[in-house]
Amino acid sequence: MKVLVLNGSPKGKYSITLHTSLYLEKHFPGHEFSYLNVGRDIRAMEKDFSAAADAVLGADLIIFSYPVYTFIAPSQLHRFIELLKASGIDVSGKFAAQITTSKHFYDVTAHEFIRQNCQDLGMKYINGLSADMDDLLTEEGQKHAREFFEFVCWCVEHDVYETIPKPAEAPAYLPVSAAVPDEEGKTGDVVVVTDCGKDDRQLGDMINRFRAVLRHKSRVVNISEYPFQDGCLGCFNCAATGKCVYRDGFDNFLRDGIQTADAIVYAFKIKDHSMGPVFKIYDDRQFCNGHRTVTMGKPVGYLVSGNYPAEANLKLIIEGRSEVGGNFLAGVACDQTDPDTEIDRLAARLDYAVSHRYAQPRNFYGVGGMKIFRDLIWEMRGLMKADHRFYREHGLYDFPQKRKGTIVKMYLVGALMSSSRLRSKIGNRFLEGMIEPYRKVVEK
Repeated sequence: MKVLVLNGSPKGKYSITLHTSLYLEKHFPGHEFSYLNVGRDIRAMEKDFSAAADAVLGADLIIFSYPVYTFIAPSQLHRFIELLKASGIDVSGKFAAQITTSKHFYDVTAHEFIRQNCQDLGMKYINGLSADMDDLLTEEGQKHAREFFEFVCWCVEHDVYETIPKPAEAPAYLPVSAAVPDEEGKTGDVVVVTDCGKDDRQLGDMINRFRAVLRHKSRVVNISEYPFQDGCLGCFNCAATGKCVYRDGFDNFLRDGIQTADAIVYAFKIKDHSMGPVFKIYDDRQFCNGHRTVTMGKPVGYLVSGNYPAEANLKLIIEGRSEVGGNFLAGVACDQTDPDTEIDRLAARLDYAVSHRYAQPRNFYGVGGMKIFRDLIWEMRGLMKADHRFYREHGLYDFPQKRKGTIVKMYLVGALMSSSRLRSKIGNRFLEGMIEPYRKVVEK
């Protein structure tokens, strides 16, 4: 086969992910591998996409290769997909797969994002390889890589690929009614972060109604107008200092203009099953905060124009982002069914959350994500010094081996439960003992 690897890492040839494909090229010499550094060269491709289009058209198998950045692919690869769709070239019927490296923090949402866009293009999608950053350095990781490509070859040979689901219904874009703004008595600071264009009247109407009915003061920050120098490079320059290598001032803009607010509301139109490439640059560049949940405790909300009910993966990303960040998700208002009511309810819940400082404990999305970050930062604390200080100061190093009392207690309980004679003597007293502390709380 002619295999085209779309290297989505902004690091180009220095990409860890890329080396899995280079390894496969060595082990499968019967196939012809070529590479497009879409992460590094995306600005040039924006000016002239013809060479990239020719490379894609000439391939039998296309492999999306990238490190997972903030729930999805890096902003540069995100932009490449947008350019590929806009080019109008016909890639239907071509096989596609993906290779990622990460610490498995929401790699599932990244893979689903690529799958959805491949199927938009009519490609024959084969499930990808999600590897740990260090997997290629181990014999087991190398074995997994070889077996993955053997599976891909088998799928191509036998024309086996993922079934394409029925396309989602076209967005309804129901009209939004105007509301009379009332600034009397409003206090606080709620920031609406958006990429709304001047010609996007629908999203603009949603933002205007939300601000009118919200009982707190609000302001709008339009990131489409921000002079981003480029997307995150993954260079780790900010790991020790918290300072971005770019000189466009985004880190200060983020910390002083957005993260100081009492609550943050994101307003966007769904593009390519995501918040769009501008928001992806915004999300990726927030790595200047490392893995620190610096907005922990602040409620968030979303105003979404588009068929949000049909976007299960986007829903997961939005909820997961809120849970990991320790932010109460006040709601997502979209314009598909009764947008006026949805916007009003979002505003009411956000008002309550800000006024009462309401928060909820993390669910699986948040607890699981933070445990991955906890272990990662502990292991890399010599490099990620700012993250390490934050995790230590906020008690996020909650390793189970620290709970020595609980561990000893469980050994004693295990010894008791392993004896059938003791179990028969104890009877229900064991269960009564378990609930006794809870009963005392209720009685108080």
